[in-house]
Amino acid sequence: MSQQAITMVRVYLAEGRDDVGRLLEWLEQQEVRGFSVFRGVAGLGSDGHVHKASLLDLSSRLPVVIEFFDSPEKIANLLNHIEQLVKPDNIVQWPASTGI
Repeated sequence: MSQQAITMVRVYLAEGRDDVGRLLEWLEQQEVRGFSVFRGVAGLGSDGHVHKASLLDLSSRLPVVIEFFDSPEKIANLLNHIEQLVKPDNIVQWPASTGI
C-alpha cells in the first residue's frame, strides 16, 4: 500500500452560528476528500465561558468541530477562503498521510 500526503484541518465553532452551515455547504461544493462534524458536550468559548450540555439547560452554544482533509495543495487554496468565513484562530491544521 502506498502512502499519500494529506493535510488535516479542524475548525472549531459553536452551534447556532450561521457559519457552520455555510462552511459545510461550501466544503461539499469544493468536493474535499472527506469531512466529519462532531458535536461536543462541553467547550470553552471565545467569550471565556464554558458551554456545556445539561439536562436542565439545552444550550445552543455547544462546540461543533468540523474536520476535513485533502491534498496539501488543495487545502492551502481552501484555507484562504475559509479564513474569510471564520476566525483564523479557530482553525488548526497538520500534515498526515493516508494509504490508497
